[in-house]
Amino acid sequence: MSDISIVFFSCLALGCLVGFLAGLLGIGGGLIIVPVLSYLLLALDLVPNEQAMLVAIATSLASIIFTSSSSAFAHHRNQNIPWHIAPWVLVGVSVGALLSGVIATGISNDTLQLIFASCVIFIAIRMILPHQPKEQSALPHGSILTLGTSVIGAISGMVGIGGGALLVPFLTYFKLDMRKAIGCAALSGILIATFGVVGYISLGLQYHDINEGFIGYVYLPALIGIVLTSALFAQLGAKAVQYLPVKIIKRIFAALLVIVAIRMLSS
Repeated sequence: MSDISIVFFSCLALGCLVGFLAGLLGIGGGLIIVPVLSYLLLALDLVPNEQAMLVAIATSLASIIFTSSSSAFAHHRNQNIPWHIAPWVLVGVSVGALLSGVIATGISNDTLQLIFASCVIFIAIRMILPHQPKEQSALPHGSILTLGTSVIGAISGMVGIGGGALLVPFLTYFKLDMRKAIGCAALSGILIATFGVVGYISLGLQYHDINEGFIGYVYLPALIGIVLTSALFAQLGAKAVQYLPVKIIKRIFAALLVIVAIRMLSS
């Protein structure tokens, strides 16, 4: 079996896992896709060591375009997108995501691993610890929202996630209803992924060719494999919420994320 076939079929299986967990736990696929895909790329020697994280992150963001679009459409139908603040948030995450590719390509692979692992550990701790409501503040002026969300967009684009794990707590701190915050995060995920991918594609064109299966830093065999299965299994995961102990699964999954992050830091 060729290396491309190994990646494609591995990512079909990866898409099943990512989709199921996304539907079950509401987490972004990048937390799983990035470490698994970077390992595959290095194990098969498909990219140089210093580009493995960049390709994994770019491919993860490309897959998030599809999953976030489906989620955002569902939230729009349920009137869970706060359009009175959405433009300010969307401008912020778009600018941050567009800059993320430039920032990521300007730092070393080890530093990028450190940033990704740190974000994963932060998100995992939030999943493990019980949520304790704190005193909330009123929504700031639109320009302040744009500034804050641009930082979230940049971090999300740099580590290959849709941004919901960072954006939702940010918005709920400012007295926004949880459902509205999730809806806004789903919509923002489309732009974070799209603008992030634009940056990674344009910066990667000088290193990779379409004949090798790449568009910039996006690796097409992996992207197609993930997208083909993730949407279907997301629906199965959403249905499984009724039958499985989600809180326990969430904490087990968070513990596994911490292990993955520590292994990345120690490798």
